[in-house]
Amino acid sequence: MTTHRVGRRRRRTAVVVTVAGALVAGAAGWAVVFGPLRPGADGPVVADPEAVRTARAFLASWAAGDLAAAGRLTDSPATAERTLRNFTAGLEIAKPVFTPGAARADGESGATVPYTAKMPVAGLGTWSYGSKMGVSRTEAGWRVRWEWGLVHPELSEKQKFQLVEEESAELAAVDRDGRAISAADHPSLAAVLGLGGGRPRGEVRVVDRVTGEVRSTAVRFGPAAGAGGGPLRTTIDARAQRAAERALARHTEGRQAGLVALRIDSGEVVAVANGPAGGFNRAFQGTYAPGSTWKVLTSAALLEKGAVTPSTVVDCPKYLTVGKQFHNVETSEIRGATFREDFIHSCNTAFVALRGKLGDGEVTAFAKEYFGIGGREWRTGVGSVDAEVPVPGDETEKAAALFGQGRLRTNPLTMASVTATAVSGTFRQPLLVKGTEQERIETRKLPERVVGQLRALMRDTVTDGSAKVLAGLRGEVGAKTGTAEVTEDGNNNGWLVAYDGEIAVACVVEGAANGSGSAGPVIRDMLAELGR
Repeated sequence: MTTHRVGRRRRRTAVVVTVAGALVAGAAGWAVVFGPLRPGADGPVVADPEAVRTARAFLASWAAGDLAAAGRLTDSPATAERTLRNFTAGLEIAKPVFTPGAARADGESGATVPYTAKMPVAGLGTWSYGSKMGVSRTEAGWRVRWEWGLVHPELSEKQKFQLVEEESAELAAVDRDGRAISAADHPSLAAVLGLGGGRPRGEVRVVDRVTGEVRSTAVRFGPAAGAGGGPLRTTIDARAQRAAERALARHTEGRQAGLVALRIDSGEVVAVANGPAGGFNRAFQGTYAPGSTWKVLTSAALLEKGAVTPSTVVDCPKYLTVGKQFHNVETSEIRGATFREDFIHSCNTAFVALRGKLGDGEVTAFAKEYFGIGGREWRTGVGSVDAEVPVPGDETEKAAALFGQGRLRTNPLTMASVTATAVSGTFRQPLLVKGTEQERIETRKLPERVVGQLRALMRDTVTDGSAKVLAGLRGEVGAKTGTAEVTEDGNNNGWLVAYDGEIAVACVVEGAANGSGSAGPVIRDMLAELGR
């Protein structure tokens, strides 16, 4: 560990270089996630399947680090390979993920395929951006049309990227009331805010290839220093933070875990805790399937559409097969169940049976339109990873996604926000560092009817359902449990989301049997300590 003096900054600069592409050659473990590539609604004709396959193969080779293979799929193999090889040199990129978007035909001999890139920069965070590629029919078959902007919109023959890192001096911070907060009192904030010994900050810059002049900043990592050199102003409630950290330490038994609590009326984060304290900020940067806590959002979609009401009969069998066999926890069943019973007892098969009530891309669109997920990047003031709600590729994946499995990726920050939106009707972008510049995220307000139904369902889950672990708390407390499978024969991740009159809370505990028994006691003790 390097020690830095207060007031001084040690800066490491690594120029990333070059020309074009995006992954370090020879790195192992890169991945590409494929979404369904369908023509846009306003596209003139369906894109040729071979064009789509070529685009997929290019991204897969790029992600796998096989840059020669990626180059051969373009109309300029040598240039493409060289550019891809040089693009991230010095950026310390590891395990990038590419997600194709909806392909659009360009006449009969071309197609355009957009994609998103998520590139983890070691020790700092994830660099996310979007670009697109053209694909054309040639005498040799379909080929990606090589051009600078394919790799990144700001990459060109005159511009490249440069990584600048710095380890800050110990950072002073204050809570929402202006009182000093420290890593000694709040160990989880050491990694989240950089308290107690400095935390790396940095940025990827767009620079002139010849002069090195900085043209723009592509992405910035880590908390910004306080305005005018003053302390970092946060939205943390010291009492809530203390309660969250104590509860997490008491009940997780050394397992990895994350928790976020935020104000329902503003989206301001009042507590963020991780297990182990001071380790990876999985509360903001983890990527997990949300399990049945996602039923809060899918229920909102079903209720808003009028596809069900709480009293609608939706049978809950032990098993239901859609490409694969789905089942409930401990293969339970409720014959003749109402949707209310399905929700409060977390019946997976009932939600699978309702898949025909929603279009293939409807949940993806609904999450963006009402919950602020999948559009503009959330900016909290520290590094965070946005949720991914891809359009399902087939009926099996669609069935799994309705109860929080499949390719869904969230974290406690996302699920605390989902809970707050569901019970208030209005999305409010989460915030941790005051003064952070946030892009406006346009969303619609959930109908009051739907909000009332969701609050009642979550309240009944506490009084009569799977979240009775919270039943002893005072006031109107509602919740939803979740158990997310990681592998078919491995341990699960346990989830619980909850709300009271002021805050929404989400907690995930890795390697747990279920959400009620793992995350449940954490949230119960936290709310109890706060007098709720």
